[in-house]
Formats: sequence, structure tokens, C-alpha cells
Amino acid sequence: MERISHWIGGKVVPGESGRSGPVYNPATGVQTHEVDFASTDELDAAVQTAKEAFQSWRSTSLSKRADVFFRLRELLEQTKPELARIVSEQHGKVISDAMGEVQRGLENIEFATAIPNLLKGGFSEQVSTGIDVFSIRQPLGVAAGITPFNFPAMVPMWMFANAIACGNTFILKPSEKDPGASMFVAQLLKDAGVPDGVFNIVHGDKVAVDAILHHPDIAAVSFVGSTPIARHIYETGTANGKRVQALGGAKNHMVVLPDADLDMAADAAVSAGYGSAGERCMAISMVVAVGGIGDELVAKIAERLPSVKVGAGDEEGVEMGPLVTRAHRDKVASYLESGPAQGATLVRDGREDDVSARDGFFLGVSLLDHVTTDMDAYRDEIFGPVLGVTRVETYEDAVRMVNENPYGNGVAIYTRDGGAARRFQFEIEAGMVGVNVPIPVPVAYYSFGGWKASLFGDNHMYGPEGVQFYTRGKVVTQRWPDPSTSTVDLGFPRTR
Repeated sequence: MERISHWIGGKVVPGESGRSGPVYNPATGVQTHEVDFASTDELDAAVQTAKEAFQSWRSTSLSKRADVFFRLRELLEQTKPELARIVSEQHGKVISDAMGEVQRGLENIEFATAIPNLLKGGFSEQVSTGIDVFSIRQPLGVAAGITPFNFPAMVPMWMFANAIACGNTFILKPSEKDPGASMFVAQLLKDAGVPDGVFNIVHGDKVAVDAILHHPDIAAVSFVGSTPIARHIYETGTANGKRVQALGGAKNHMVVLPDADLDMAADAAVSAGYGSAGERCMAISMVVAVGGIGDELVAKIAERLPSVKVGAGDEEGVEMGPLVTRAHRDKVASYLESGPAQGATLVRDGREDDVSARDGFFLGVSLLDHVTTDMDAYRDEIFGPVLGVTRVETYEDAVRMVNENPYGNGVAIYTRDGGAARRFQFEIEAGMVGVNVPIPVPVAYYSFGGWKASLFGDNHMYGPEGVQFYTRGKVVTQRWPDPSTSTVDLGFPRTR
């Protein structure tokens, strides 16, 4: 069994805790690797390595840091197919989707190449006689990232690109379900010229996470995952004096108004609901049909579902792969029992597809209609290929439904009416809004994050807010007087 170990100080370091976990190929159900789980002492060793590397890295010129990221970008471009293959084999998503994930992560590397411009401060000359004031942003120290299984290549790039470019050192705790992608990227970082100790990987479970949250030498923690864990990460990390951004779960709605192009809306619902097997926090999980369009919209969605080809990620023409583990597959499938039991209509049961009988962790595309807000299928983040449809009478009902939902990650509206779209983006309580765009994930030079129970902390992920998160401001007031006229003044500083 191939072993996946830690990456500390620029090299692979075998685990010594005696604890490990299995890594599967979700398409076959076969275990392919064993990943080491770190002890508290092993996490501390990584932190001390990163702490030591920080002193020289923070002093590295901005132009040299930018140069490292330019080289990393080229290496990622050259190795995208190989990295996508690793993602597909351990996560299960199809190759085309994995390639898209790597490309979106690469955008964050490109953003980091602009770090000399991103860290420019402000300057005010002659605020008082002979006195100038300027502002700068400086790195925090050792930062850590705890990332989920669903985007094992992209989400780490959301974090470490800005963190390292800003002059911090970084410790990544990737998901233990698919850790291979992060190890591949670690070698690319080394090849690009990132000094040893600046980027480290510690694998593990709750032991490693808790060690990160309590370690006194870790200044900042970034997290993406479920809302209960995000809340725990935020509360524990901040209680220990850390800066924390913790992105939680989602229940993303796609509101379809009566004037919408229903074919376009149906295409979008299928793409956004079942892409990556629904295992993404920006997936559309609820379609909100407004007015009398429900029957027609559901019919259009249902007629598209038989053509969605499900299979192993490397199979020709496959559009959706398996779920990440058997336990998760079974949990997702349980909503096909509880939904009808609570009054929903099961339009399509993915358990009946031939692919569900294969050895891997497969579940066919599934559709629930007449879902209401008191059902588990509405309240829970299913995180799988189960799309729900709910019906409301008016635009106001749809907005109320979205705004009353505890999550506020992403939302979309489909309409031909620009005024309605303008009103929607103004009134809706969510961090990311799509107008005739089903998955409005921002480009790398904006920032990603939701509202309400989808985000704990003050800064969204990556982009300009990422730079702000990984730095702290300092204002310098300076005076260079003529020594011959220098006098002592014990009064309060004045500007007039």
C-alpha cells in the first residue's frame, strides 16, 4: 500500500504517530493509499520549521516573491493533466471537471504574481510641518489552512497563494480523504523556488486540527468545510488569539421567474446541481419555481437527466463521477427515502440507475419535487447529486425564502427582466449572486465568501480580502527636522 506522508522543510517526512487513514479510488471502491496522521508533536515540528523560515522569507523582496509565483504558474500549466488525474483518482470527479478545478486554482497563483502592486501602501506628505505619514501592510507570521475534500487542488491555492506572497509561511492540513493533490503541489512549489519551510503539509484528523487551533505560534487559520465545524474553528481559533476565516456550508437557491428562458434555466439547474456530483458548496441544491412555471420547469429538468452520463472519471464522455466515500454516498441516498416520506415527490431516483450497482461509490442523478422548507431535504446541505424543486407564488415569496434560510453562500436568479434582477441583487442576503449565471464563483481578483452561517470571520477568501486577511496594517509618522532647530515638545501631537 503506497504511503502518503507529511511535507515539512521542503521534503517528505514519514509520520511517527502510528496512526493513519485509508485513501480510496471512489470509482472502484478500492483502497489505493494509506495517509499518515500527525500527532501534536509532529504538528509542532512543522510550526517550528515554518517559524524559522518566516524570518528570511518576510525579508525576501517583493519582486523575488513575484518571480517565484510566475515560475509556479508555468509549472502548473505544464502539469495540469497530471494534477487533474490525481484529483480524479482520489476525489472521483471527472477529468474535465478536475482540469477546471486546477485552472480556477491557477487563477489565484496568477493573482499572487501581482503582489508588488497589491501591497502598495498610502503616503501623505506634509501632514504637519515637516511630517509625513505612510501606511504599510506586513505579514502575520505562520498561517495555517484546513481544506475540504471536494476541491483538493483549488482550495489550498485559495489560501497559500496570498499567504505566501504576502510574506507569511504556511502549514496546510488537507482533507485526509484525498491528500495526493497537495503533495504534488508541494513539489511544484519547491521546484518554483519557494524556500524550504515556507510551505508545509501536515496530514491528519481532529488531532491535527485541534493542535493547529491551540498552537501559540500560528497567527492565522483559514478553513473551508461544514458550518458546525466552521463555527468550532472560528470560536476556538479566535479564543486562542488567532485571526480566523472559516467558510461553512450552503443551501444555494436558483430562483426562476415566470419570464425566464426555461430551457436555459433547466440546463443551468442540471449543470449546477449535478456537476462534481453535487459535492461543492456553490452547487445549486434548490430550484425555486415562481408562479405557474413549476410543472413545465420540472419536466424540462427531468427530460435532461437520462442523458447525464455517470461513471469513472477517466471514462470517455462521462459527465459525473462517484461520491467521495461509501458512507457519504449512503448519507446522500438517504434523502431519497426521507424526502418522499415527508411529502416530496421523487421524480427521479438515482439509486435505480445501473451505475449505482457498480463497486464504486456511485449514485445516479436524482430529483425531488414539491420540497418544502420544513423537510430535511431542504434544511440540510445534502452535498450530493440530489436536486430539489420548491414552488412559490411570487417574487417576494422567493426572496423571503432565500433570506430566511440560515445559509447565505450563493444564489442565482433566472429572468429576462433587468429591473427584477437589479432588485434581486439589492435585496437578497447572500455573499455571491448570479444573474442568469448558476454558480457565481468570483474570479481570483474578487473575493469568495458567503453571509450568515456560511462564513465566520470578517474577511472573505482570496482576492483583495485575502491579501487583507494575511497582512496587518501599520502606519508610520516620520519627521526629519533640521538638527539645529530641534526642540523637545511634551504636548499632544497636533496637525494644526
